[in-house]
Amino acid sequence: MAKSNLHPNMDYWEERVDLAATFRWTVRLNMHEAVANHFSFAINEGGTKFLINPNQMHFSRVKASNLLVVNANDPSSMEGPDAPDPTAWGLHGGLHRHCKHARCVMHVHSPYATALAALADSNLPAVDQNACMFFNRYVIDESYGGLAFEKEGERCAALFDDPKKKVMIMGNHGILIIGATVAETFNRMFYLERACQTYLLALQTGQKLRILEDSIAEKTAQAIENYPEQGSRHLAELKTILNEEGSNYAS
Repeated sequence: MAKSNLHPNMDYWEERVDLAATFRWTVRLNMHEAVANHFSFAINEGGTKFLINPNQMHFSRVKASNLLVVNANDPSSMEGPDAPDPTAWGLHGGLHRHCKHARCVMHVHSPYATALAALADSNLPAVDQNACMFFNRYVIDESYGGLAFEKEGERCAALFDDPKKKVMIMGNHGILIIGATVAETFNRMFYLERACQTYLLALQTGQKLRILEDSIAEKTAQAIENYPEQGSRHLAELKTILNEEGSNYAS
């Protein structure tokens, strides 16, 4: 993993830059919420040591160099001035501790996905191509237990027992997205919000929904999963835009 010449002590620099870019773009999409919510990325083989945003720093200010390094197996991570937010420790620590395949974890209270999470039926039917991406690939948490401190984080982590499912629609709360890379996870989060937006707008018409057959939804989901470089090219373009604008995200 490359290091920055400007920040020689910063390991995993490329991952830091990718993660910082997603914070900045999440603000542009209006998927952030004040100084809450967190993104993390595992940097050791076991997945328990991870990068995460500083405690209650606005997403628009997050830079590659100020991301924290936290060890999910070391409670002392919660001590000192660089301790993460307690809910970040609870939710992301739980995921990285119990789900080795969850290299990247993104949690937001984005408007449309959170609105879906507020419905008694929080399923996302295959009403369009974007929604097909998530066919049989999400889990619904129907047992919200309050702020995501340690026990709540462990409970949520246990719901990701099926490696095929990389999205959690957190009833009465928001969404939780996991993936192998920053680019993959951000792309998944982006399209989930768009799919939820389309579905909720369609519901508002009061007309009958055109829901795709399961076989077509699954075929489409597999095709999108195998589509070359979708996530990486998406993030590369966003970083190019930020760079052209002179953003300091990569500093």
